[in-house]
Amino acid sequence: MDILTKGPTLILVGDFNGRSTSEVRSALHEQLAAPEHAITVDLTGVDSVDVPALRVLAYASHEAGRTGHHVVLRGCSPAVLRMLHLTRLIRFVELERAAA
Repeated sequence: MDILTKGPTLILVGDFNGRSTSEVRSALHEQLAAPEHAITVDLTGVDSVDVPALRVLAYASHEAGRTGHHVVLRGCSPAVLRMLHLTRLIRFVELERAAA
């Protein structure tokens, strides 16, 4: 998994699974410590995702809300959306609305 930081945006590329959760968690904590209030996690380049990875995103969203920040997921593939719905973690994350 590659993690690129572009301002308040984290760009994830590759397989987001249990092996990469600690890296993503660290990157999210760095973003939450920054003064930016809106953090975007771009998942456009994510090939696959598992439940532990989604839990990291849900927990980051929860923590962000406690500190006055918010985390928005961008570019969720149908497979990622399906996993969010199946695990019911969709209730705990915010998805970026597509441009009309």
